[in-house]
Amino acid sequence: MSNEVQADKVMDARNAFCPGPLMELIKSIKKGETGKVYEVWSKDAGSIKDIPKWVEKAKHEMVAVVEENGYTRFQVRKAR
Repeated sequence: MSNEVQADKVMDARNAFCPGPLMELIKSIKKGETGKVYEVWSKDAGSIKDIPKWVEKAKHEMVAVVEENGYTRFQVRKAR
């Protein structure tokens, strides 16, 4: 999935382990504005399942999931 956009906020959670990257994303989205795009970077393999699952459950929009060299970038638009 790659419909990348310019993120409004980027969180580098590559040194955090599950559930750290997801918690960073949740914290930023809770504080943020509807319509903004939040990007979290993660090396943790669990994030590949956990982040999209949470985004769907919380009814936000997964904009892009981009595999980089050694980590994954998740872009999420706050929908509500």
